[in-house]
Amino acid sequence: MKKIISEFKEFAIKGNMIDLAVGVVVGGAFGAIVTSLVNDIINPFISLLTGKLDFSNRFIALSDKHFNTIAEAKADRIPTINYGLFINNIINFLIVAFVIFLVIKQINKLKRQPAEATPTTQVCPFCQTSISIKATRCPACTSTIEK
Repeated sequence: MKKIISEFKEFAIKGNMIDLAVGVVVGGAFGAIVTSLVNDIINPFISLLTGKLDFSNRFIALSDKHFNTIAEAKADRIPTINYGLFINNIINFLIVAFVIFLVIKQINKLKRQPAEATPTTQVCPFCQTSISIKATRCPACTSTIEK
């Protein structure tokens, strides 16, 4: 039992697990920002462009009685197939996925490219030994290195 606990502790403390935990927390916060962007900024524009099209109250009541809203059907405890809410969720998913794609694309552009390291060694042209770039003579063959 101690071996299993020890192995689990080693697994849980690995850097990858901590990175994953941080990613989940940051992703949750980022998800709230993106959801707000979709609900508060993008969806109103889509509604304006589509003539205030709103699927949120489209449903099929599984009874013979007619209801004007989902809330009325739920108040009478009638099961409903809420296909309008499903369509809204699909639209929201597509918008969120596209916004995340754009954000990730911009983040990848902003990532710094590693600077090329300046060489600290050179190869002796006579014996092919690696020597300091500041050397004026090769320590292996004692040839004079011209700059």
